[in-house]
Amino acid sequence: MKIKEILSVLEEMAPLGYAEDFDNVGLLVGDANTEATGVLVCHDALDNVIDEAILKNCNLVVCFHPILFSGLKKITSKNYVERAVVKAIKNDIAIFAVHTALDNHQEGVNKIFCNALGLKNTKILIPKLNFIRKLITYTVPENAEKLRSALFAAGAGSIGNYENCSFNSQGTGTYKGNANSNPEIGARFEFVENTEVKIEVTFEKHLESTVLKALFANHLYEEVAYELYDLLNAHQNIGLGMVGELEEPMNEKDFLILVKQKMQADGIRHSTFLGKEIKKVAVLGGSGSYAIKNAIASGADAFLTADLKYHQFYEAENQLILADIGHFESERYTKNYIVEYLRKKILNFAIILSEENTNPVKYL
Repeated sequence: MKIKEILSVLEEMAPLGYAEDFDNVGLLVGDANTEATGVLVCHDALDNVIDEAILKNCNLVVCFHPILFSGLKKITSKNYVERAVVKAIKNDIAIFAVHTALDNHQEGVNKIFCNALGLKNTKILIPKLNFIRKLITYTVPENAEKLRSALFAAGAGSIGNYENCSFNSQGTGTYKGNANSNPEIGARFEFVENTEVKIEVTFEKHLESTVLKALFANHLYEEVAYELYDLLNAHQNIGLGMVGELEEPMNEKDFLILVKQKMQADGIRHSTFLGKEIKKVAVLGGSGSYAIKNAIASGADAFLTADLKYHQFYEAENQLILADIGHFESERYTKNYIVEYLRKKILNFAIILSEENTNPVKYL
């Protein structure tokens, strides 16, 4: 099995098109055409993790955080990033990162976070914007079913819990070919009036090339008439953070004790207790201070995230409890999820969970 075959499975789990624009996801180091010997899944691809991969004969390291985030102008082993990259290259080890591609997935980081706390009725906290596109095309009625089916197979026409969604209307199309044309219906220089079906479908923007390939391959016309639009609609099933509900309300202290136990946090920093029960909870794995207002707007009684600064605790405005449970802790179970996913999809192959704890934050 080549590394690229494993990468295809990883992209099914977390499509790279889901990632935020600022992020650096995908294959960061290595050759995808190399034969794979084993996969080591970790949180951070540090040099000690690369050592572990060497020891366990794994030439693909799948990490959550990208070890290469911003550009490198020199690779001289002077810092932890360069040391890891140099060691990986020397030992022919590929590194693949998922990060916000999995953050934004409805079954990803924040759903894992919710599941660990037993939250129910979950939904995305910050739905992704500018991610839905619409395709409009026109064809003859006898080609419509084949064309629609091909577009659906390419990923178009999925809206929430529904698939094969389209809108179809019938009208009259006109055209007249020139000397270089080869019309499917009619002859050159002949004015044609023809009954046509207008087909409209939406799709996620990272599928555009696949959808257009299906359009051109299954359309009858020599010149395919089509239109593409960016939609302003938010994507309710892709985005950052999540909101859910506890099975039963809890008082604030007992709730944070539960969080500490479930997420194995050594300490939790939190805003002032308000004397209210906690029922609705917002979560955002990793650095989530930018989502405080979203959590308040969602009606959450508590917002769990990480990397909150001193003044950001004031932003709770006595409307909810803000709790910083730690960056690593809020994403703790992500690598376990990746391992379980790969083991279900790739049988009889070495998929190994890293034993290295790469959390740089320690508590006295």
